[in-house]
Amino acid sequence: MPEITPLGWFHTALGIVALSSGVYTLARYKEILLRTGSGKIYLLATLVTAATALGIFQHGGFGPGHALAIATVLALATGTVAATTGLFGKLSRYMQAISYSATLLFHTVPAVTDGLMRLPKGDPVVASLDDPILRTCYLVLVVLFLIGISLQLRWIYRQAA
Repeated sequence: MPEITPLGWFHTALGIVALSSGVYTLARYKEILLRTGSGKIYLLATLVTAATALGIFQHGGFGPGHALAIATVLALATGTVAATTGLFGKLSRYMQAISYSATLLFHTVPAVTDGLMRLPKGDPVVASLDDPILRTCYLVLVVLFLIGISLQLRWIYRQAA
């Protein structure tokens, strides 16, 4: 695994800020909201993290991390449109929740991948992107996302009722 560049360190540090504030925001408010301080920190840190990911080319050219960064920007845009306009009508709050929560999933996939491919230093847990451990981790992350978003949407529905 190549050494981390200064841009990579900045990206990683900001990603940790984003993940921390995202988890805090979900725990405190049960959804990521543009109107809360921690939500704003999460969303801004996520946007900058996604933008910096587009400048990291440790594995050659355009790769899965770049695709996740683009998906993150699109999810942020969709969530922000849902939060600030009436474009989605009654579904706006649901679209916001799904979009913003998806960005948390998009953060965790490369975080787990990079962590398992780099740590412990000198003898990482996985050696390649094809390792079954990574696939299992991805499956767990998707299942956790689906459970979390289901609970979140149910909570939003009950708030509206």
